[in-house]
Amino acid sequence: MSNPLATLRNECIGILENALDVAYPGTVLPSSKFSYPPDPKMGDLSSAVCFQLARELRQSPAKIAEKIVVSIDVDSSSLIKEAKALNGYINFYADPSSFAELVLETATGDDEYGFLKVDEPLNVIVEHTSANPNAPLHIGNARNSIIGDCLKQLLRSQGHNVRVHFLVNDMGRQVAMTTYGWKLLGKPDPVGRAEEWVGAIYASVNVINELRRLKDELEDATRAMEIAELQEEAEKFEAAAVNLRKKYPDIYNNLSETLPKIEDPMKGIIALNTAYENNEPEIVEDVRKLVGFCLYGFETSLGEVNIGFDSFDFESDLVWEKAAEAVLDDLMKTPYVFKDDGALILDCDKIAVDLNLKKRWGLHPTHEIPRLVLMRRDGTTLYTLRDMAYSLFKFKNIDRVINIIGNEQSLAQLQLRLALAALGNILMGDNQLHFAYEMVNLPGVKMSGRLGIYVTLVEVIEKAVELAYNEVDVRAPHISKEEKQEIAKMVGHGAVKYTLLSVDARKTVTFDWKKALNFETNSAPFIQYSHARACNILKRVDEIGDPNYSGLTEDKERDLIMTLAKFPEIFEGAANELKPGDITSYANQLADKFNSFYAVVPVLKAETPEVMNARLQLVDSVRITLRNALSLLGIKAPVRM
Repeated sequence: MSNPLATLRNECIGILENALDVAYPGTVLPSSKFSYPPDPKMGDLSSAVCFQLARELRQSPAKIAEKIVVSIDVDSSSLIKEAKALNGYINFYADPSSFAELVLETATGDDEYGFLKVDEPLNVIVEHTSANPNAPLHIGNARNSIIGDCLKQLLRSQGHNVRVHFLVNDMGRQVAMTTYGWKLLGKPDPVGRAEEWVGAIYASVNVINELRRLKDELEDATRAMEIAELQEEAEKFEAAAVNLRKKYPDIYNNLSETLPKIEDPMKGIIALNTAYENNEPEIVEDVRKLVGFCLYGFETSLGEVNIGFDSFDFESDLVWEKAAEAVLDDLMKTPYVFKDDGALILDCDKIAVDLNLKKRWGLHPTHEIPRLVLMRRDGTTLYTLRDMAYSLFKFKNIDRVINIIGNEQSLAQLQLRLALAALGNILMGDNQLHFAYEMVNLPGVKMSGRLGIYVTLVEVIEKAVELAYNEVDVRAPHISKEEKQEIAKMVGHGAVKYTLLSVDARKTVTFDWKKALNFETNSAPFIQYSHARACNILKRVDEIGDPNYSGLTEDKERDLIMTLAKFPEIFEGAANELKPGDITSYANQLADKFNSFYAVVPVLKAETPEVMNARLQLVDSVRITLRNALSLLGIKAPVRM
């Protein structure tokens, strides 16, 4: 009963089986998918089963369809009104009254309408965001975070046990550089937003060091072209210095005085990085404290849009536990690691061929997978080894891992899966999914953490809320300022999330403020406004009385009812295929059809109280379904706008 369309299909199958047995005794009905006719006037569901039967029965699909339809007994079904043969297809017409009752009673009787549960829930880890802890979250990071949160919502709504992880990349020169600068400042506590403050330290150290380098190189340069290139690069860093001095004068001015007095700052940064890798207590305390400031900033910023994490996993813990070395030792025991000019190489293509993984994972059979360097000739290892160790850590008591990582990491993620398979963990390779996504483009903005140039997530959210407030103020001038602010926050946050989820993850998003805050079509505000409209209609009645579903005869009513019936399977497909865009598209379609219905069909002024009640039940079903669809996207559904 939680899936009205499945109930309708099952009745279609039942009467098809009976009719086939009458028309062609002893013939077994083959398994067949149903489709939706191109025009609702041609029926509600269509079966192509006669095309499957044509060879067995040695008759044309059209003739088979006509013979079966004659034998169909619609009186044996509570949901089917009529069946017709059309060009070899058998089209079924649902009984408007009984199907409306099924759909609307199901939708209004279940607070979680649409969320079909799996029979066997899995333990799943979704790893998302995992931004470097030396700069604030920007609009590009936001796409990662918002996608990850939506996947979490989809899977949890299916009944899976989902944990959300953040891998803290606290190893490496960037974090060491930031810590070095922080120590020169006297290890102060953050001022303002912690993540932006940390980012200012990183950018300041980098800019000051680069200006020093460029000055030295310019003094030694002799060729005109070389001088011109160095001057152009210097101008870029000088502009960044002006910006940093203006925004963070205490940080930049202090560091611009102390850093130039140090003979070789990079030597100190490298030494700090080495000390951290060696787990020296004093340096560990410093780095972890500074990283903690940034992580607190991440949590605060994402918390404002209701995105959180169950676990922060530190890369340094893997290093100190020698987890990467253990993985390397195990890989060395396989036939897939060899030496080449002193470096250790993993033969990824051989793994795929030997274990028949190209066919298993849908890779082209002739595509040669590049080899992976595990250890350089100088004995240093690459980050992929630590990723392997982290994957093994995540798979403890976990059935599936979903990594939300940029599209540029596709090869590295494939090589990671192949390494797991080489270690004897093919099922881990099967169940580790790379959810790839492309970048976000803000016209006129080119971001660079090294220069301290970025549009932060907080800035985007604040601008969205401001624009939403202006729109709400125009549309509802009579409500209080506090109510406008509350609505604007829901609308602004929703606008950003919907924009980043509605575009296919493998396509670049060009963020357009006008489209994001469009109250008329294909946006979160449009869908939220439709939900608020439904709430406003329902608010005008004390309760919904006995409905007369046979009064729902308008084409727009029937279309809306069928759209509502599709939601459980739209949800199921989106969750199984990890396609947030299916939910954004559906929610927009439902809102559009609801507004079309509302524009021409009277609800509160229906011809009889019973028909009014049926239409109110329809409105309430739309309200519930829109709310549930928005919840999957991490978007709140306002009751007024």
